[in-house]
Amino acid sequence: MLTDLPNILTLSRIVAIPVLVALVAIGAPVTDCAACLLFIAAAITDYLDGKLARAWHQYSDLGRMLDPIADKLLVGASLMVLAGSARLPFGALYPAIIILAREILVSGLREFLASTRISLPVTRLAKWKTGFQMTAIGFLLAGDSTGKLLHLDGLPVSMLGAIMLWVAALLTIVTGWDYLATGLRHVGRNGGTASKIAS
Repeated sequence: MLTDLPNILTLSRIVAIPVLVALVAIGAPVTDCAACLLFIAAAITDYLDGKLARAWHQYSDLGRMLDPIADKLLVGASLMVLAGSARLPFGALYPAIIILAREILVSGLREFLASTRISLPVTRLAKWKTGFQMTAIGFLLAGDSTGKLLHLDGLPVSMLGAIMLWVAALLTIVTGWDYLATGLRHVGRNGGTASKIAS
């Protein structure tokens, strides 16, 4: 049901996206800090909605549909607004592109495999990737301006975020290849035929 708490938490991540984008677009130290805190809160709801759904047995098709959509919208919007604001230093634009490309790849694989009633399980390495990715985006949203606001002038917040985004991109390549190999195995097992749907 839409009113179940896990689903409300999932929807809250989607609702937070335009607010997050607006805060980054303003570009003041206070709004950078607020954007980081909002992103952290959204990331926590990602952990809580699944945990609560399992604990309270509030599974639903709506939740299964919305959860990955909310995650990808949050990550994609954050990376795009950072890129548009020229706040991806030290070549971090390239790992951002890799991460977004992988999300599209995995979404396509999941859609295809769902049509064959095969699920694509999340691996432990993929969870590490998500951890690095979320932490990196949080640091990049905060930026050096938040460090100065909190009187942490010597802390290279943006550089740390960029480094973690590169690590996340490397893990993204590994996990993306694993998922692709799994998908190709199932394609071969089912005769390798699939209809192409125009988007």
